[in-house]
Amino acid sequence: MFNVSYRILSDHALAEDIMQECFLKAFKKLDSFSGKVTFGAWLKKIVVNASITELKKTNKYSVESISDGMEIPDWEAEESINYDHLKAEHVLKTIQTLKPNYKIILTLFFIEGYDLEEITGILNITNENCRTMMSRAKESLRNKMSQL
Repeated sequence: MFNVSYRILSDHALAEDIMQECFLKAFKKLDSFSGKVTFGAWLKKIVVNASITELKKTNKYSVESISDGMEIPDWEAEESINYDHLKAEHVLKTIQTLKPNYKIILTLFFIEGYDLEEITGILNITNENCRTMMSRAKESLRNKMSQL
């Protein structure tokens, strides 16, 4: 759970604080755990939400809105680039250098395994904003990775 929070916040001490608060919150709300999902998934969602809330408090996170008439890019259509030489460690470090909202969406999607629908709920954004932010985040990551 520390790693989940740390990947979002990029602050060791703050991630520890959030993790501790989440364990306390989960313990206090244990009676509301329905068992529909695993305990780990339930706790992970608490950690993700608390981490994002903390990021919003520090004004490091902002959602980009889509202008009317702007074409939504097809983020699934990617260029054919050979990434075989890259190591996971380099990709993770590069993700940490992106803008906070790009870092969060890529972390939730690629590392934590949430789908776009779940991400829209977690970030409280529209499907269109989610797709656009994902597209821009992936493009930003591609640009930084091509510089390696």
